[in-house]
Amino acid sequence: MMAVVGWASFEETHVTATASENQAKAGWGRLLVLVPVLVFAGLAAVFYKGLGVVDPSQIPSALIGHPAPQTALPAVAGLTRDGAPVPGLDPSAFTGQVSLINVWASWCVPCHEEAPLLMRLAQDKRIRLIGINYKDQPENARRFLGRYGDPFVANGADENGRAAIEWGVYGVPESFVVGRDARIAFKLIGPITPDNFAAVLTPEIEKAIAAGG
Repeated sequence: MMAVVGWASFEETHVTATASENQAKAGWGRLLVLVPVLVFAGLAAVFYKGLGVVDPSQIPSALIGHPAPQTALPAVAGLTRDGAPVPGLDPSAFTGQVSLINVWASWCVPCHEEAPLLMRLAQDKRIRLIGINYKDQPENARRFLGRYGDPFVANGADENGRAAIEWGVYGVPESFVVGRDARIAFKLIGPITPDNFAAVLTPEIEKAIAAGG
């Protein structure tokens, strides 16, 4: 009887030890999986901090100072103003006047928030606002502009997103100030807000106006 009990006790101890070993191996396995992730996250944080970037809107654009992309776009279907069709995007129209190019979509929540500020900008006759309607449905785009007002003198339909790629768009919305020389003077990543409207965008527009060309 003692031999049987002793053997059972030995088996129980062996099973317990084996289970502990398996748990330990599983724990090390999970740790090994997490190590590369943690290392990557740490390097990304160091790199991000090294750049000194705390606000996505401050990310510089490689296109600053370069000619605006020569991407022509068709008009948003059915969009009219005063009974006349609103034209699409014609790059040749950039020359000779300061323009604000706004990439927007009806499905973009921040676009709804910045719409009133675009209407304010449209009151400044020294500049013209041109829209790039990104991957949107024409009926939704028209409904959006009918709700908030249409600040754009022209509005191109970027149905496949190609124009946004050529403009170097990170996400919707984004805005570009294009000078009279048809070169990109400034890029604002993210929505126009009351804060950056006064502190950032308006000074950049004034600078482009003063630059002449």
